[in-house]
Amino acid sequence: MLIEFSVANYRSFRDKVTFSMVASSLKAKKAELNETNLFSAHGRLKLLTSAAIYGANASGKSNLIAAMNFMRHFVIHSANIREEEDQSEIDVEPFRLSTESDSEPSFFEIVFVVKEQRFRYGFEVTAERVEAEWLYVAPKAKESRLFGREEGMSKPGGKFKAEGGDLIERTRPNALFLSVCAQFNGRIASEVLGWFRSLGITTGLMDLDRGMRRVTERMFREEDSARVIENLLTHMDLGIDAIHLERVVVPTPSLPPLPDDAPEELRKLYDEVQRVQSAVASVQKAVRELTDSDSIEREVVRTVHRKVGRENQPDVEELFDLDGHESEGTKKLFSLSGPLVGTLRRGDVLIIDELDARLHPLLTREIVSLFNDPARNSKHAQLVFATQDTNLLDNQLLRRDQIWFVEKDLHGASYLYSLAEFKVRNDATYEKDYIHGRYGAIPFLGEMRHVLQD
Repeated sequence: MLIEFSVANYRSFRDKVTFSMVASSLKAKKAELNETNLFSAHGRLKLLTSAAIYGANASGKSNLIAAMNFMRHFVIHSANIREEEDQSEIDVEPFRLSTESDSEPSFFEIVFVVKEQRFRYGFEVTAERVEAEWLYVAPKAKESRLFGREEGMSKPGGKFKAEGGDLIERTRPNALFLSVCAQFNGRIASEVLGWFRSLGITTGLMDLDRGMRRVTERMFREEDSARVIENLLTHMDLGIDAIHLERVVVPTPSLPPLPDDAPEELRKLYDEVQRVQSAVASVQKAVRELTDSDSIEREVVRTVHRKVGRENQPDVEELFDLDGHESEGTKKLFSLSGPLVGTLRRGDVLIIDELDARLHPLLTREIVSLFNDPARNSKHAQLVFATQDTNLLDNQLLRRDQIWFVEKDLHGASYLYSLAEFKVRNDATYEKDYIHGRYGAIPFLGEMRHVLQD
């Protein structure tokens, strides 16, 4: 369960900002939201089931999610750098529009609950090294330090002594101590790393198309998961009756012969393509030998539609190729369906950039509603998403503390704030007020028609 995330000096965020999933004491106009859109965790703590992040283009919404993704990736992979890469730079991006921030470390901190314990973990990094790192745990109310690292490594304390005491010298300057301890199967470190692994993040449409789709296809091979995913998609009015995964043979590439009178430029290009084709054929041959198979196969996703007969009665099935025949929105929904189902089943956290892209507003609303419905979200999964869909700014769907805004100042630095910080009535028309600029975080367009005049 995610409690809060803080970042500073990363991409467009110069100063420290904190995104929180802690429910405020404010009451929603629709009283039901005070029950359905939050849940109890770790004692008296109340956490939100979903949160939306709004802002103009280039305001920093995607950078906030990118910061979460950087932290996740660095925690999981920093200990995996090979010896020959010991001096490799950390792929962190400090705020670039200030001479002061260039040489300062970037700051990341996250607070979360795993196995009924609250952890606070963070670090400060430059491209060269980890400058600081800390881990605290609060089994109940009081927080205690498990380890701290600042200009060197202080000894682990409390329950962390047994798993981290001998690993201080093994931790490279450009690696996280937590990651090293998890690599050596430390119990607490492994639990924390496991939480980061369960954190689902998509940072854009390309990431969604590749990473999330692989998750969906993997889940679709499991009969139980496939049935749930199929039910979800067939109830979204896509005209799809069923979905199949099929294995097809990958053909060996071949080129047609080149005409004798082909120009020299075309012949050179043809030779280049032949070299690539030869390399591909060699790889395919190696794969066939390794797998002891006569052919190479890949999986394709087929959607099932109904072909009608006389008097428009459904007659026979017609198979469509998902990639070749379905819309971009349908492909996105397929990619999203696996992570959505898995997150709700396990009670994990899912963070999506540009949730509304390619989707009808009613579909986006339905996805958000899945997380705000205790009957369908019994494990208290959480959804965080960046969006431009103002239809979701609705006091019948979201509480004020579930709505966040990102805006840039005159110096190009992003800052983050919640609608709960405004003195706004709970029956206000959030969408109308936002479009009219009452909450900021909208583009200032000026008189664009004058720009296009001669």
